Amino acid sequence: MKKRAAVGMSGGTDSSVAAALLVEQGYEVIGLTAHMWKDGSRCCSLEDVTRAQKVCAALGIRHYVVNAQDRFEEKVVKPFVGEYAAGRTPSPCIACNQFIKFGFLLDRAVQLDCDVLATGHYARIEERDGAFHLMRAVDRTKDQSYFLHRLSQKQLAHTVFPLGGWTKEEVKKWSADHNLPIVPRGESQDLCFVEEGMYPEFVEARAPEVKKKGRVLDDQGKQMAEHDGIHRFTVGQRGGTGVAVGERVYVSRIDADKNEIILSPREGVMQSECLVQNAHWIAGAFPECRASVPLALNDRDGRSTFTVQPRYGHRGAAATIEKISDTEFKVCFAEPQFALTPGQAAVVYDGDELLGGGWIKGMD
Repeated sequence: MKKRAAVGMSGGTDSSVAAALLVEQGYEVIGLTAHMWKDGSRCCSLEDVTRAQKVCAALGIRHYVVNAQDRFEEKVVKPFVGEYAAGRTPSPCIACNQFIKFGFLLDRAVQLDCDVLATGHYARIEERDGAFHLMRAVDRTKDQSYFLHRLSQKQLAHTVFPLGGWTKEEVKKWSADHNLPIVPRGESQDLCFVEEGMYPEFVEARAPEVKKKGRVLDDQGKQMAEHDGIHRFTVGQRGGTGVAVGERVYVSRIDADKNEIILSPREGVMQSECLVQNAHWIAGAFPECRASVPLALNDRDGRSTFTVQPRYGHRGAAATIEKISDTEFKVCFAEPQFALTPGQAAVVYDGDELLGGGWIKGMD
């Protein structure tokens, strides 16, 4: 019997090519689109449902729509607002992958008797000795493994990433050569459910109490200006602080308890260490020290050096990791890093393999 695959589809190039490739490989494919947000968003609206339906019709496969709006609100939108209100900078795409695309959507795929759920993510999965390993994509410029670091062995066992070995240019060419009915709409780094540049207004509409004046201080405690709410700031931010001084200053800390923003010169935003909480490891346990690693890459306590990526778009930097508890670890970078931002994910790699990660807590 053919294997049956559900493909999470938005009608965009990546998910459409992923579906077409599986059809070509002999899978029995169905398209599955989660309606997560209102019209006008990017990747989760009724507009995307229509786009995905056109692609499925062209491929000759069935298409299903599932309503994930309540789940998306609970697991993605509310935590997003809560993090900004608490002075942290969230990464909602990670929660969306964990709870919606590979949670809610995967559950629906199983209910439809599908063997696997496929998406257009640029990442790879390798199975070795009965365990599943999450790997970077071949196209490092498009690699999305960072956003997938909270997936479990069970989720990876039922997941396929058809584009993991492709470059973005190869995907675009394949789509054009096969005349897939895709309407290009460009790519954006902004969130699908918030209009570009409207993060503060979105948070205020859902949590009006965050809009309150507070002090903007220098790193010596001197007041430099007033702000209209800590949700308007993120660690590492330079513009929009309402402060003009002779040197460049950046947001170095957000004190939610005191409703204060602290500014520092660049060196005040450089850190060599950070605490990481709510840790999740792909293999299910904290990584063991690698005996095969040359001594030059180990610290005096025998801890191996890994690559830690403290935000999406960061190239990753050499660091050791120290277990504090089952849910918390400490990262010590070989060189100071700019703007280790509370609320962002610090993700640990061993070469191209993603081991796991957690949320940056800071060092307070």
